[in-house]
Amino acid sequence: MNKTPQYLSIVIASYNSAQALQKNLGVLFDYLAKQSYSYEVILVDDGSLDKGLTESIAYDYGCTYIKHNQNRGKGAAVKTGMLAAQGAFRVFTDADIPYQPQVIETLLHYLDFKEFDMAVGDRTVGGNNYYNQVTLTRSFASKIFSFIVGRFIAGGIFDTQCGIKGFRAKAANEIFNSTQINGFAFDVEVFHIGLIRNYDIKRVPVQLRSQDGKSVRVFSNGIGMLIDLFRILIHKY
Repeated sequence: MNKTPQYLSIVIASYNSAQALQKNLGVLFDYLAKQSYSYEVILVDDGSLDKGLTESIAYDYGCTYIKHNQNRGKGAAVKTGMLAAQGAFRVFTDADIPYQPQVIETLLHYLDFKEFDMAVGDRTVGGNNYYNQVTLTRSFASKIFSFIVGRFIAGGIFDTQCGIKGFRAKAANEIFNSTQINGFAFDVEVFHIGLIRNYDIKRVPVQLRSQDGKSVRVFSNGIGMLIDLFRILIHKY
């Protein structure tokens, strides 16, 4: 693994998402190639059953590749990547690169020049039309989950599940050394820890560009996510 310090680390967690990576990863690298700063892209394969296809894609693009021997959950994969990262600023996103990559510039502006501890995508700010671009079921489920989380856990931050978030290195290390949740509710835990530690958090608008990846199935995974929310509330961070 490359241990040279970087300006930016981007972490992508992938589980059986080789098709999404093949289709979308080039968009991210086309954007990064135009930037003047140093960067690394860390692809964490969360136990994919694809006969090495994810690994092959990672090497084709020059990513740092880390593999879990078995599927442990998105939260665990993101944690592995964020703690392995060498960047002064660290961003995680999804395998389908769901948002226009120019949002990275906005995240870095607030993390670097404005010195926020966290800068996170939020689909409810800046006149965003995200919920008009996805299915009605997905939109409704996301809004219900976001309301519950924002009301009872995340201090009024209603969009905890947006698939791109950035951190200064110190905040990333402190948060991901403390996380316990391996499933999709890990995003909520990240916000919860940040708020407990009084981090400065900036919400930034995003523009949807892809829906090729696996999304949180709030209805089918609802019981597990509710259990994880309860674990977050009672855990002593």
